[in-house]
Amino acid sequence: MSDPVIDLLTALRDNVMGVTESTLATVDGLVVASDVDKTHPESMAAVAAATLSLGHRLADQGDTGQLREISARCSTGHVIVTAVGDRALLAVVTDEGLDQAAFRREIPAVTAELRRHLDKDVSS
Repeated sequence: MSDPVIDLLTALRDNVMGVTESTLATVDGLVVASDVDKTHPESMAAVAAATLSLGHRLADQGDTGQLREISARCSTGHVIVTAVGDRALLAVVTDEGLDQAAFRREIPAVTAELRRHLDKDVSS
């Protein structure tokens, strides 16, 4: 029997060109699920949580509303940290061939579905 959260992470990688890995974590840096090959999910979760926390402070200082995501554009790709509700985050690693339009199209539905699964686990 497959894990529906892992299936969502795998589908993101399969559906968006350039997405190579992803880690779902709590906002305090604990891994919930991951679809990784090269990165260390526990390290990614911890650093992504710290990044999201700093992003929230940056958004507060800029008075720009609720933080949705923060990204690092690197020499061979991106690391994008997206808020998944108030309690979780999704860290996505991409290569330089990221289809940004497809990512922007897919990520709202992915985060909504992940949030639904996390809410279901909490209420159970």
